[in-house]
Amino acid sequence: MQVTSLLSREETGPHHHSGDGCGCGHDHEHSNVGLTWMLFGLVFVINAFIVDWVFTGAHVVAGASAMVGAIILGYPIMVTAIQDLRKGRLSINELVAIAVLAAFASGDYKTAGVVAFFMLLGEVIETHTAEGARASIESLIKLTPTKARRLRADQSEEEVAASELAVGDVIRVRPGDNVAADGVILSGQGSFNQATITGESLPVDKKAGDEVFAGTMNLTGVLEIKVNRAGQDTTLGRVRELILAAEKTKLPIMKIVDQYMAFYTPLVLVIGALVWAFTRDLDRVIAVLVVSCPCAFILATPTAMVAALSAAARLGILIKNVADIEAAAKINAFVFDKTGTLTTGELAVSRLNPLADVKPAELLRIATSAEKYSNHPTAKALAKLATEAGVPLVEPQNFAETAGRGVKADIGGARVLVGRAQWLTDNGINGEFEKSVDLNITEGWSLIFVAREGRCIGWIGLQDQTRAEAREVLSDLREFGVRRIAMVSGDRQPVAARVAAEIGCEEAQGDCLPQNKVDFVRSVKSKGYKVAVVGDGVNDAPALAAGDMGIAMGAAGSEVAIHSATIALMNNDLRRLPFLVKLSQSTRAVINQNFLFGVLFIISGLSAAAFGWLTPIVAAILHNVGSLIVIFNSARLVRKGEELEHYHPAPGPAGRGRPDAPAATPEQLTPAAA
Repeated sequence: MQVTSLLSREETGPHHHSGDGCGCGHDHEHSNVGLTWMLFGLVFVINAFIVDWVFTGAHVVAGASAMVGAIILGYPIMVTAIQDLRKGRLSINELVAIAVLAAFASGDYKTAGVVAFFMLLGEVIETHTAEGARASIESLIKLTPTKARRLRADQSEEEVAASELAVGDVIRVRPGDNVAADGVILSGQGSFNQATITGESLPVDKKAGDEVFAGTMNLTGVLEIKVNRAGQDTTLGRVRELILAAEKTKLPIMKIVDQYMAFYTPLVLVIGALVWAFTRDLDRVIAVLVVSCPCAFILATPTAMVAALSAAARLGILIKNVADIEAAAKINAFVFDKTGTLTTGELAVSRLNPLADVKPAELLRIATSAEKYSNHPTAKALAKLATEAGVPLVEPQNFAETAGRGVKADIGGARVLVGRAQWLTDNGINGEFEKSVDLNITEGWSLIFVAREGRCIGWIGLQDQTRAEAREVLSDLREFGVRRIAMVSGDRQPVAARVAAEIGCEEAQGDCLPQNKVDFVRSVKSKGYKVAVVGDGVNDAPALAAGDMGIAMGAAGSEVAIHSATIALMNNDLRRLPFLVKLSQSTRAVINQNFLFGVLFIISGLSAAAFGWLTPIVAAILHNVGSLIVIFNSARLVRKGEELEHYHPAPGPAGRGRPDAPAATPEQLTPAAA
């Protein structure tokens, strides 16, 4: 049972906060002075037992010592019960208070002191266990440094409080420093541990132009970062607020328990009165009152919820309402957005097609060298593949780019053009080189042609690649009971169909405007499905809101993504989805186990106490044992998902390419590679 002493309430001061994690509506904080007070009372009770055993005829001294100990230990219990009664609230606190008072009134001060001690001990165990379960969450606030190195106009450093940082400030972050605010790297490069934000355990390399998040640690390099979000507006601040808000929410079953607790205490008092009427044994009545405190029953749900929230937060899964943990197990239909969700949202080379006697590696080398100084997504995709394949590049000369059409450059003394077919034609490249294309452009292919010294030497096909884990994830969802999986996209229907075929999605809708996506979700719901909508949280906000559950992918740094969904995944690992369903199912199973144990514990305990098989002291000890069993059973959930912490998709052309993508050696870059 949760009994919080008056000392605890007073001494925690302004930092103290109340919660109802145990379902009984009492505070969770304890002070060291409160624990000292409890141990001080225990010394007097133990002294009473020692005096009785060692010194014959010293019963008066032993009784006085036990009485002092009982008063010290019973005081916070009585105060809490009185405060509840003054507020017009009848709770299980009164059961313990009556039990202690009855033992004290009967002159059995040692029993009164021992019972009071074990009930307070149960509170301490439950409180510190709950604090340990949420330690990974509460530690978020400690991740943001209190100081930051802000740069003055003359580039000198000044140390300021992190709370003083404002948007537009430039800060310097050294190796080993935690980043004080969200921002963009202006200069330098480093490796960042951002597990607290995205759930990724491996460091992420970042350079100028990349975004960094408050609370992440810079492992290498000195960087200058321009602040774009500070204080509570940072990703870390919003993450922490959402998690703490989730802890304050309740499942429907928890609300039902709270409603019936008001009737539970009078029922137990009636049972105690009946035991007294039939047995006239005060010890039995005290044991009934003590063992009936339903801590194991009350702790069944909140301990499981805190453990599940901790496991989810460790993997970068933000759950805004604990009810969503239970709801995820009921989801039997998933509706996915395509771009950025099932696909990477970035172009990647999927086909190299050299003409005449040109080798694939030579085609890649010439095209990538010519595009070296372009910032177009095509140039980035070529550079990525060339790096992975170990293809040496040539420094381009006389580089020129026509936006949206192509580039020109001198490569090894030869004039090279890379761009669209019409761009090559407009620049005097003759021949029917377009006839060599054997791809269906409507399936989402982006083509660039490469010409050297006035002759087309080949073409390169690029696509938005599907995520490497997508097929496996959809298969896992079906194993967990999901009956319908669909994909909706604003892209053309042939593109949507192609992606769906690659990942094994049986239903695909293309040419969808945002309203069409909403209509599709509503039509699936109208057929009785519980629908989860998964998107990037930006242009999918209406559809996310239309589902029974909205899940935003890659929400790190995106305020829209975090606020548009009921659940936000801080990274883009789709494997978090089946884990979420599995975690929900496991949480429901643990809650049911806890409830069953709690009910059986109370029924068997009441029966044993009524028949005189339990003494008040044994009843107090068993009360704590029952609570610990529930807590440890729930704690099993904390370790869920450990296998995902070190998962990283196998690299393809774009880091997450299709299985049939080109291999990373020039010799394997064949004309048929795709």
